[in-house]
Amino acid sequence: MTMRKVITDQNQVLGELDFSIRLMEHLVVPTFVIDPDCRVIIWNKACERLTGLKASEVIGTREHWRGFYDSARPCLADLIAQGRTAEIDALYAEHDHAGDDAIEAHGRKVENWCVMPQAGTRLYLAIDAGPIFDESGKLIAVVETLRDMTVQKEAQAELERLATRDGLTSMANRRSFDETLNTEWRRASRESRALSLLMVDVDFFKPYNDTYGHQGGDECLRQVAAAMSGVVKRASDCVARYGGEEFSVLMPATEPEGARIVAERIRAAVEALRLPHSGSKVADHVTVSIGVASMHVSNDGLSAGLVAAADAALYRAKHEGRNRVVMDDSEPGPATQVA
Repeated sequence: MTMRKVITDQNQVLGELDFSIRLMEHLVVPTFVIDPDCRVIIWNKACERLTGLKASEVIGTREHWRGFYDSARPCLADLIAQGRTAEIDALYAEHDHAGDDAIEAHGRKVENWCVMPQAGTRLYLAIDAGPIFDESGKLIAVVETLRDMTVQKEAQAELERLATRDGLTSMANRRSFDETLNTEWRRASRESRALSLLMVDVDFFKPYNDTYGHQGGDECLRQVAAAMSGVVKRASDCVARYGGEEFSVLMPATEPEGARIVAERIRAAVEALRLPHSGSKVADHVTVSIGVASMHVSNDGLSAGLVAAADAALYRAKHEGRNRVVMDDSEPGPATQVA
């Protein structure tokens, strides 16, 4: 091989390398590349626009994390370069579950919320990172690409929120209540603690609808729901529309007396609304009846037993004259787990 040929081949390789670098720098997809020591060797213009961090500030450094986080932590490319992919689960909200061979050959895919301190915004990013090896199999670089998925993520979160909210009152719906009940029941069972439930029913609601119409009935339910939410302050408590004119309040780590006090405050708050109710047989305004049940949860119990006990107490509250709080004082029988 002549010297001229060698020089020509070298120039061709260098030219192709230069073209590849320029191509990557101008890709519309935000992309950066690090070497095996985790130093940035490419930070393209799209990455500058996404992060607000200029290439001149990060090229040759290990400070690319500054584009995404408030404090130093590895990016996905760093974990691949350093062979630390076992840490992905702890660092990212969503990630693939590729096997070791796939990781080595194709890299990893993750998703995460990033605070983007330089850009002054918070984004949900889909992140792909893959290794580049030379002909001998030696790692020479890791490429990371980024996609802004914030709009899609927020839309998904809103759909999930709507799926668990009651459309009329904006409080939790029956589905959300059932899921929360089972979750809190398991937690109370593990920790051997009390779990209390209030079942709340608007007194003589059918006559109310007949007198004031369905729009008036809807407004009544909204105001009752707001009054209940104003009383129940703890983030751990679940206030839900159980169905029709019936509401529920699930209260973890709450003893019977504490649950009774909250129930009485709810009853008083609804009565204080003074919503006219000419069809009521107990008052000239809207009132509620409340059944309260509380259990120290054990491993052999079933969550539906708590609901049955609160329902029984509510039935007694109605039977005894309404506009009152009644505590369950019986042991629940066998029940089926709430789905």
